[in-house]
Amino acid sequence: MHRIVFISILIFIGGSIAWYYRMHTGVTASKNYSATVIKAGDTHLYPDSIKTPGDILTTDTSTVCQPTYFRSIKDVSEEAKKAIYKRYGLHYPQAKGKYEEDRLIPIELGGSNNSKNIWPQSLEPHPGYEEKNAVDNFLHAQVCTGQMTLAQAQHTVRSDWYAVYLTISK
Repeated sequence: MHRIVFISILIFIGGSIAWYYRMHTGVTASKNYSATVIKAGDTHLYPDSIKTPGDILTTDTSTVCQPTYFRSIKDVSEEAKKAIYKRYGLHYPQAKGKYEEDRLIPIELGGSNNSKNIWPQSLEPHPGYEEKNAVDNFLHAQVCTGQMTLAQAQHTVRSDWYAVYLTISK
């Protein structure tokens, strides 16, 4: 019984700290997680975690570091794109360059083309899909040069790609 009360108090304190931090720093919390998750950017930078939780095709570093690997993954069908945009309440197609069918876990980090891994990411407001792509490429280079494991990169990009962008864009 005492453990349950203690855990409840810890959860309350943790939520209060997250609220205070968010209110005084402008950092937002993802609205889709059952627990509060602090992220470096505004919620528009991230996919809905229910609609796009991420999906991994491979965890093999030697595979994703092959120069031809990225090209070996087939494109997403028009039918799948329509369904993805519809899931996010958007019409398909959009004006050229306005959105990109982006992967939460990019192909170059072993992400899949499954709809659980794809969302329509906008170009604007910045940062948008171009900045996310820069993060994907940076993490791919880190993995392929042995600076981080593929699992670490997959977790990092899934958790908060924008936090990485803030670090590499300085």
